[in-house]
Amino acid sequence: MNVFKNAREHLKFAPEKMQKANLFDTARMFCDVYGFEPGQAQTAHAHAGSDKVYYVIEGVGRFRVDDEEREVGPGCAVFAPAGASHAVSNPGPARLAVLVFMAPKPS
Repeated sequence: MNVFKNAREHLKFAPEKMQKANLFDTARMFCDVYGFEPGQAQTAHAHAGSDKVYYVIEGVGRFRVDDEEREVGPGCAVFAPAGASHAVSNPGPARLAVLVFMAPKPS
């Protein structure tokens, strides 16, 4: 396994929908980089047994965790504990790039 990766080299964008690219994947966790064009979103969902952390590397995103929602930019992290409903959208006008960490890895 390559233990050093540049997330920007794996980042993808597409006009149809947000894009995911895996950086690391083990039996215990994974790390992806998500690319959102303006107006794209990941709909609300929850993971019963896994915590998720979003870390914004580029752009501004609107994040919702349960009933709390806010816009955050580069350098900000958002925590969605197991069982919490969470969603991400890109209100634009620029692209949004987000690192996503999840553990334990969902089965």
